[in-house]
Amino acid sequence: MLFDVWAPEKSEVMLELAGRELAMEPDPLRDGWWAVTADAAGGDHYGFRLDGGPVLPDPRSRRQPAGPDGLSAVVAHDAYRWRQEWPGRALPGAVLYELHIGTYTPEGTFDAAAGRLDHLAALGVTHVELMPVCPFPGRHGWGYEGVSLWAVHEPYGGPEGLKRFVDAAHERGLGVVLDVVHNHLGPSGNHLPSYGPYFTDTHHTPWGSAVNLDAPGSDEVRAYLLGSALAWLRDYRIDGLRLDAVHALADGRALTFLEELSAATDALSAGLGRPLFLIAESDLCDPRTTAPRAAGGLGVHAQWNDDFHHALHTTLTGESQGYYADFAREPLAALAKTLTRVFFHDGTYSTFRGRTHGRPVHRASTPAHRFVAFAQTHDQIGNRALGDRLSASLSPGLLACAATLVLTAPSVPMLFMGEEWGAGTPWQFFTDHTDPDLAEAVRNGRRREFAEHGWAEGDIPDPQSPATRERSCLNWGELDGGHHSRLLAWYRELITLRRTCPDLVDADLAAVKVAYDEAARWLALRRGDLRIAVNLGDEPARIPLNGRGSRTLASWEPVRPPGTDGLLLLPPESCVVLADA
Repeated sequence: MLFDVWAPEKSEVMLELAGRELAMEPDPLRDGWWAVTADAAGGDHYGFRLDGGPVLPDPRSRRQPAGPDGLSAVVAHDAYRWRQEWPGRALPGAVLYELHIGTYTPEGTFDAAAGRLDHLAALGVTHVELMPVCPFPGRHGWGYEGVSLWAVHEPYGGPEGLKRFVDAAHERGLGVVLDVVHNHLGPSGNHLPSYGPYFTDTHHTPWGSAVNLDAPGSDEVRAYLLGSALAWLRDYRIDGLRLDAVHALADGRALTFLEELSAATDALSAGLGRPLFLIAESDLCDPRTTAPRAAGGLGVHAQWNDDFHHALHTTLTGESQGYYADFAREPLAALAKTLTRVFFHDGTYSTFRGRTHGRPVHRASTPAHRFVAFAQTHDQIGNRALGDRLSASLSPGLLACAATLVLTAPSVPMLFMGEEWGAGTPWQFFTDHTDPDLAEAVRNGRRREFAEHGWAEGDIPDPQSPATRERSCLNWGELDGGHHSRLLAWYRELITLRRTCPDLVDADLAAVKVAYDEAARWLALRRGDLRIAVNLGDEPARIPLNGRGSRTLASWEPVRPPGTDGLLLLPPESCVVLADA
């Protein structure tokens, strides 16, 4: 077996393998690389000793049995026998479901989460979007401070556990999307700087030195990230990747890393004969992120649309702090704009940023499935002081209205785990840092951040407390009755409509029509022969729906179709989907 590692600034590299020490030689064909061939079997532990220093894990380690600071282990990917032949599942027409392995079940493992996949199949979603699964210090965390970008967090179940989960999802017809983080790595357990210039002070980010995408040595760093991304798609049969905060990728090269990644993903898709896709999280409101490479874009297949979330959130809650301020002035107008033109900030002034922001989407040439719409995500819940979901403050009727707007919107809809039944559990920020100084810094930093917004420090959950993670685990017993089961049935009904009504997956953004009344708090959406209406007010709404007669396909409360005058009488905090007769 070949063991190799990039360590361009070292004069001696030794391989420690299963109790043996072997000298590595410079690779004559690859500058800065060291290599040696040795007998090894799956599970054998190994590491590299650089210039007589301590033994370190492999930067391309496929498994870290003892965590990020321990030895690496050999993984024989070919040894796993896949149960399911999988043709793939493309993004157009999808309904995504964001899921965190560590809190989806109390056990917090791949196998336990796989035991709940029948729920998702019955719900009707098409893809499970896993939050990051790379190793991080401790047992519990969100995963965004991961290291060892080719490996799988051992407490979740390691590489074999992830493969079993993917197999189980595919057996139920569910695709799997994986959240990956390329813009930074965790500060604890990160040994990459010992090997070479993986980071650069040429740029600075909120996490410190930037990942080296354009300074000397960046060719190998980009290859490291590209290889990791493709390995998830190839070795684990993942269907797509969600790319965390791509706006934080400091990259001044003519051919950007995202273009390279999208081209490599498309090439791998062609080679494997199944669809693969990338979804970017981007704060830029820039349609060039998802424009085809041939048209001068980056070629990413879709991007999250935070503007839709912000408009919907302010409409539902009335919140106006921070980046919600611009959306809160006329929230229904903002929501209507994001439903028809995607970005609210498309060259408009952002008071939060103190400047103009964004770029218009060319609706005639940009399909709606380039964008992902949602009412809740891990960020928008977990980064609140108490991790409170919409269900903590909204009535079941308003939650049903939110579901209706997400699941009948032209963009690809995404749900956050538990949203479908109005989960009563919060989803809070939690960590399990093994470095006591880092743990204290995170704890105090979180408290200071929210103290500036009027929160008492004692009210902010301690990220390091096991109770914070435990509170964030879903309570599956809530599904048994009451408004939870009613809301779940509503989500199922809407997802069934999205699957069976071609108008709801029509990718033509220019065909979407919206009317609204800011004062009366209603909004009506036209999708082909379908009309969707929501009344967010506390009084019945009279909504003019001019045109032919219509029939009710789904309604939260009993409602009669419009009469000959074309007026729909919609109860307060209610919603309906109508079809032209």
